[in-house]
Amino acid sequence: MGAPVDIAIFNVEGDLDVRSVPATRRRLDALVAQGTRRIFMNMGDVSYVDSAGMGFILGELRRIRRMGGLLSLSNVSPQLYRALSLMRIVEFVPVSRAGARHEVAALDPSVLPRWRTTFRVGPDELSAARERLGELLSRLPLTGDALFDMGLACGEALGNAVDHTCADGVLATVAAYPDRVCVEVSDCGCGFELADGDEPPEAAPEDERGRGIRLMRMLADSVSITRKRTGEGTVVRLVKLLDSSGSSPEGAPPLAG
Repeated sequence: MGAPVDIAIFNVEGDLDVRSVPATRRRLDALVAQGTRRIFMNMGDVSYVDSAGMGFILGELRRIRRMGGLLSLSNVSPQLYRALSLMRIVEFVPVSRAGARHEVAALDPSVLPRWRTTFRVGPDELSAARERLGELLSRLPLTGDALFDMGLACGEALGNAVDHTCADGVLATVAAYPDRVCVEVSDCGCGFELADGDEPPEAAPEDERGRGIRLMRMLADSVSITRKRTGEGTVVRLVKLLDSSGSSPEGAPPLAG
């Protein structure tokens, strides 16, 4: 998890059938060839997928997984979701339905973390910080896909904090609770806040930056962006629910200053 992973939203243009699959495959393959390893396939304009389309989705998922990446489907209509379910595609590919919003219950303030650790992230230590977060997250009962996505979301938060604020004041905190893991990335910048449900400013297609918040919301189960309670700066809080079928988190890691 040390090297950053390119993330992209791939818009499928119309239905996925035997006639459209070859062109769609060429577009997706070009994206993968550029190094993109986390792809959200936007199915908002897709109303029909035939057997060729189903095979294309499964084939691309297997190929990207072999490269250490992940493909998922987003904005899937109810009718298309039923078809994907009948073909058992949803058993292999992460799918989010159109209009669905994953609500995470607020944490009971009386519940204490099983362990918590905080460490400083220097401006030239992003790779080491991603490695450390990956090691901490790997101690928890997260599925492989959830671990991959949470690592990417944390990488986005760390990169934004170092890039847009006073890089020397970035802190990362990981707290493991019985049902979730919370990662907070704080900085000492001018402070920024975005209410739940509010959308960040739209990035132009030619812009290289400006999509981090949207991507974090797609990768984590819950994202909050608030100003610090004391002092100047922003706190980005990422939450991922733990796999209820997994084992309990390991003992607390050693605290770091």
